[in-house]
Amino acid sequence: MWMDHRAYNEANAINKTNHTVLKYVGGKVSLEMQMPKLLWLKNNLSEKWSQYGHFFDLPDFLTWKATGSMSRSLCSLVCKWNYECSARNKQGWNLDFLHEIGLNDLADDNYFKIGNKVLMPGEYCGGLTNDVACIVGLKTGTPVATSIIDAHAGGLGMIGARAQGIDSDKSSRLCLICGSSTCHMAVNKDAVLVEGVWGPYYSAMVPNMWLNEAGQSASGILLDHIIESHPAGSALLKTKSSGEIRRHLRDILLEMAKKEGLSSIDFLTKEVHVWPDFHGNRSPLADPTMRGMMTGLTINSNEENLAVLYLATLQALSYGTRHIIDALIQAGYKPFKSLLVCGGIIKDPLFVSTQADAASLPILQPHEKDSVLVGSAILGACASQYFPNIQDAIHNMGGTADVIQPDSNTKLYHDKKYRIFLKMYQDQLEYRSIMNSQ
Repeated sequence: MWMDHRAYNEANAINKTNHTVLKYVGGKVSLEMQMPKLLWLKNNLSEKWSQYGHFFDLPDFLTWKATGSMSRSLCSLVCKWNYECSARNKQGWNLDFLHEIGLNDLADDNYFKIGNKVLMPGEYCGGLTNDVACIVGLKTGTPVATSIIDAHAGGLGMIGARAQGIDSDKSSRLCLICGSSTCHMAVNKDAVLVEGVWGPYYSAMVPNMWLNEAGQSASGILLDHIIESHPAGSALLKTKSSGEIRRHLRDILLEMAKKEGLSSIDFLTKEVHVWPDFHGNRSPLADPTMRGMMTGLTINSNEENLAVLYLATLQALSYGTRHIIDALIQAGYKPFKSLLVCGGIIKDPLFVSTQADAASLPILQPHEKDSVLVGSAILGACASQYFPNIQDAIHNMGGTADVIQPDSNTKLYHDKKYRIFLKMYQDQLEYRSIMNSQ
């Protein structure tokens, strides 16, 4: 549901208010967030609006189903519901904002429908009900932690990963949680306002640190689309799995580079460039109307053509990460010293190495196979009092990681490609201007 973009008009209406609340979402509320979606429901299903009993984000819905607790997670509300939190003792719903966007009725009965008891992720929110305990095979009353959004759980689960020679300072690390989309999580001791990047959110991921959340609305799903929409990809899908296809494409790229006498497969995309916003731009442009672009296409539809196009798309996604890094640093972050990655896409080593090369930063790939589950386990360990606090749990459960260093021999090449990447954005704006002119 997060990928549903039908609340475009509602998001625009909210952004036109220029309310002060919006400065904590990069200046614009995203149509992927909950207030635009709620406003869409009210505008389009008005006859049912009064019948709705409660509105939950998925993590809070799950803890409610598990325990019966009506509490909400600070993470869910601050990151997706425009709930204000500038410190532990200064938080709450902004009634003026709700009134201005036409959702003031959500304040009825002390915000009963959207939550009036807000807990920190990892706080005990209740015990498993008897029915749920029987379903999942656990004891009735087993402690349940206040939840966290899935991507944020991934960031929490790997931000404490250790690797030799890599700075352990959390603010020196950028976490990439890579699935259908990619979320880029950065934390800082101070609040940093970044135009086009969500946040800063206080204690939304790491307690007492400010979180900035950037991302790409389509990454893994874009790579799937590139393969599925290509004639050679369609043929391969009849006999191979997605993972097998990606390995096959890597082998093709290595063979092509060998035949052409290239020192790196990266150089195969010299004439092929991609702008990856096939589902709009989440960060740092915050423009859902952006569209994908490709240049350098031919009528060739063989597997070699698909392999190069796949690589060019991987590179474009990596330049999107670099674009986000530039925005964070320009707004006040110190230069990052490493990236951390988790999620389904990182099963492709080419994705990981391309991210490292494009950003010229080492990447930490945790040994734990699923950092999202590690983050969830950290919360459970705190709710059950196995650890006294989140920071202690991060330190003890962060684990170790492999380090993938960038290839310095491709830096100049990627710098040139990144310049073209930024130029493609400007070109798209120019095309739009021409078509909209009188």
